[in-house]
Amino acid sequence: MTDVRSTDNKTITAGGAIFTRLKALGVDYVFANSGTDFPPIIEGLAEAAAKNIPLPQALVMPHENAAVGMAHGYYLATGRPQCVMLHTNVGLSNGATAAINAAGDHVPMILMSGRTPTMEGDRFGARTVPIGWGQEMRDQTALVREVSKWDYELRFPEQITEVLDRANAIACSTPKGPVYICLPREVLCETIDASDLDAPVTMNPVIAAPDASALADAARLLANAKRPLIIAQKGSGNTQESFDEFSQFVSRWALPVNQYWPIQMALPIGHEMAVGTAPSSLVEEADVILVIDSLAPWWPDKYKPQRGAKVIQLGPNPLFSRTPIRNFRADISLVGETGSALAALIHAMEKYGKPTETEIDQRRKKIQSLSNSIRGELRAKIALQSDLKPTTKDWVAQCLTTAIENHEATIFSELGVHLGAFEGSQAGGWFQEPQSGGLGWSFPAALGYKLARPEKLVIATMGDGSYMFANPTVCHQIAESLDLPIIVIILNNQEWGAVRNSVEALYPKGYAAKTNRMPLTALKPTPDFTKTAEASRAYVENVADSAAVPAALERAIKVAMNDKRPVLLNIAIS
Repeated sequence: MTDVRSTDNKTITAGGAIFTRLKALGVDYVFANSGTDFPPIIEGLAEAAAKNIPLPQALVMPHENAAVGMAHGYYLATGRPQCVMLHTNVGLSNGATAAINAAGDHVPMILMSGRTPTMEGDRFGARTVPIGWGQEMRDQTALVREVSKWDYELRFPEQITEVLDRANAIACSTPKGPVYICLPREVLCETIDASDLDAPVTMNPVIAAPDASALADAARLLANAKRPLIIAQKGSGNTQESFDEFSQFVSRWALPVNQYWPIQMALPIGHEMAVGTAPSSLVEEADVILVIDSLAPWWPDKYKPQRGAKVIQLGPNPLFSRTPIRNFRADISLVGETGSALAALIHAMEKYGKPTETEIDQRRKKIQSLSNSIRGELRAKIALQSDLKPTTKDWVAQCLTTAIENHEATIFSELGVHLGAFEGSQAGGWFQEPQSGGLGWSFPAALGYKLARPEKLVIATMGDGSYMFANPTVCHQIAESLDLPIIVIILNNQEWGAVRNSVEALYPKGYAAKTNRMPLTALKPTPDFTKTAEASRAYVENVADSAAVPAALERAIKVAMNDKRPVLLNIAIS
């Protein structure tokens, strides 16, 4: 076995060449969890540093779910895809749940994992320890193939530039999503010519736009609608400009917006056209429904569009082709990145005269009345919870609305506070767990967002089950080591609350709903989560009742923003 390490500035170890090309592609960070397949990667990083070659920053991730989740959050903050590098099949399997979330959220990233050596000897990089045999799989890529837009196993080191360029272009093409590259150790141990690794990108993404005739038809339908409805599970984009443009558009045309099961906020909750986040009978009343990037825009067994109603589906993949069964109506499909496709529709609408001012005013008054009623009823309900022990999610949400009023803040909620009770109003101010439901998302995603936007107040709210799924020891260690002072709020009901709610929805009068302790839902005895956070020097508090929540939030924000220290609030809820 011959050592073929690079010894001059004209060549570089393939492991280092990957990082060099990633830098040329605009990657800022490689979120890495290393293993025995990583020696050529680590050697390449050291070699590049010795040769003063610019590289993305490689960050040590103690768990793969955190690595992929942070790349997810970083993209939400910047719109720039990052790279995740994991350890053979076992590391890839640990990151698979987070990759499912990224695919469901149309988040592009370059996902890589090493492959255990193929050769048993006689080649540099061949197997050296027993796990080289134990980690071999016939089809390692199968672990993430169904959620990857494209995958490839690197065959030769001289492919690195073209393979990474292709990976990046496909990841960033409409609809965006993760791609996967498998990296055999023997290939990474070879050396290649380093001269072209920073050359211009050879392949650019394909960004789709709506068909002109379909766009005109959609604009005509919506402009002439008598009882229009917009359903949005994602926003018009995370920029303030697109957020404001959409807000003004729906006001101008008096278009009600229902944010059923929102993943991102499309409209301020206090907006005059916002008609809640619950399933709505407006679905049955509407003559034209615009669905904005919504996987499941209504509950089919509860509400259905009336016969003859027209449904417009808009988004990067309006038919959600990766989902085997999704049969919501699509009379017109408008494909494109959500912000730009929606802007095109708004522009197309201006070609049509609005209904008379009388009609618009009548519709506006009706929607405003409904909007005020929805918010008023919820506020009145929450007001009755001001002295409860333990408190409720909705009370925490209302207190959080007040606490962040004077801050530029972003909330990551995973079975945590609900949009609606939390009255969000800022562009990019709210993200909820992807509808794929891979738990353990909000904590690492919030860390990735904070890494990109250190000046912002970033808060992750989650249930106690979600907190445990996030590998909290790992996430708290990352928060301390990278100086990421986010606030983590655990809403602790000592159970799988989402499971209980699902059972009660399906069997409202069943045996499980009547029992004092529903099977397979309890998480008792609950650990003292503050001890986990304290181990990484976080500021911690246990909060037992509603009255204590406002002051606890105020202290938490002060510690995170002024003292630059991570915070954990463990709030008991009913």
